[in-house]
Amino acid sequence: MKFVQIIAYETTRPAEMEAAFEEWLRATAGERTASHELHTQDRDNPARYIDIVEFPSYEAAMVNNELPATQRIAARIRELCTSEPQFFNLQVLREESL
Repeated sequence: MKFVQIIAYETTRPAEMEAAFEEWLRATAGERTASHELHTQDRDNPARYIDIVEFPSYEAAMVNNELPATQRIAARIRELCTSEPQFFNLQVLREESL
């Protein structure tokens, strides 16, 4: 069953965040289990970003989380945030194409 993680965070250093994400993509090529990602910015608060990351399952998300590159870059991303990121871990119960 699909699993989605939503990560909400604020930063005043979006270019550095983007560079960290690109580094993660390179470092986890062929290993990561994330299958889809949406990177969004709050139109009402431009310092707030929300990333929506899809995985084939919760178990796959945990494998991805334990990758050394994921751990290393997540620590770097936390340093770039102005407050602690919020994580929402969601089991997909239904999916529809509308």
